[in-house]
Amino acid sequence: MKSTPTEYLRPARAEDVKALMALRTEAEKWLASKGTDQWSDPETGAKAITKWRESIDEGRAWVVVDDADRVLATVSRGPVDRDFWTDDDRPESALYLYKLIVARCAAGRQLGARLVDWASSLATLEGRDWVRIDTWRTNTGLHGYYERLGFEHIRTESPAHRRSGWLAQRPVGAPSLPDVPLHVGIPAQRVAPSGING
Repeated sequence: MKSTPTEYLRPARAEDVKALMALRTEAEKWLASKGTDQWSDPETGAKAITKWRESIDEGRAWVVVDDADRVLATVSRGPVDRDFWTDDDRPESALYLYKLIVARCAAGRQLGARLVDWASSLATLEGRDWVRIDTWRTNTGLHGYYERLGFEHIRTESPAHRRSGWLAQRPVGAPSLPDVPLHVGIPAQRVAPSGING
């Protein structure tokens, strides 16, 4: 009988940067094949490396790995982006997600939805009301994906120096996939940071 693959969520490490950039490059090619211009600017790759290194150093980047510690997905949390969210949005009431990417080899495992559920649990523990995202303004397929995960489009901001700006939020609680949470940790270490255990 074939065993079911198990995925583990752990903090990203400096040695993951190469795998993260490979994940990003794969996503860029896949997005282009879908007819969207998201991440088509060659400068974004170098910026992504810098931001990932900062997120890793600050403990804000996470990866989903398999039993062999191969990176299957990633997500980062970050500070409120003041190009988009204002004081009227009560920025402290939300957890902000960035760079959610899933490897094509892991498509169908619902890792994106499970990462959002994990972030929602974390936001609940922190006493927040929302999980928030901003996505590429022209990627309507991605907008629909997040809406299917329970996000509500709040508004679209269009600062001249940004291509992102489709803003959405989802209330915490009520996970999309309560029966298939991610395991936090690695096979030899199942203790979750911040008291969250998958």
